[in-house]
Formats: sequence, structure tokens, C-alpha cells
Amino acid sequence: MLNLINTFARDEDGAVTVDWVVLTAAIVGLGIAVLTTVGGATDEYADEIGDHLDSLGIKTTY
Repeated sequence: MLNLINTFARDEDGAVTVDWVVLTAAIVGLGIAVLTTVGGATDEYADEIGDHLDSLGIKTTY
């Protein structure tokens, strides 16, 4: 039984899969953190740009 546990502990099959899962989760987490941080400011700037464009008016004569 001890031999089976030692063999299991030394086995490296599937280790790359675990690395990719952890790396992908970290990238997704970082992306979500960036989007939540920048998202509010982006909406605010978009509203300001829209208000500015609404105030310009359209010239119909030259």
C-alpha cells in the first residue's frame, strides 16, 4: 500500500493539465478584475462624450 502511495505521489501525468487550468483561471480572474475596475469609468466617459455630441448641433447651411 505504501508503494502505491509513493508511486502516485511521484507520477507527473496530468501535471501540465493542472498548470493550464490554474493559468487559465488566473488570466480569467485578472480579466474580470480589470473589467470591473475600468468598466465604471468607461460608462462615465461615454455619457460625457454623448452629452457633448448632443450639445454640438448640426449645421444645415454653409
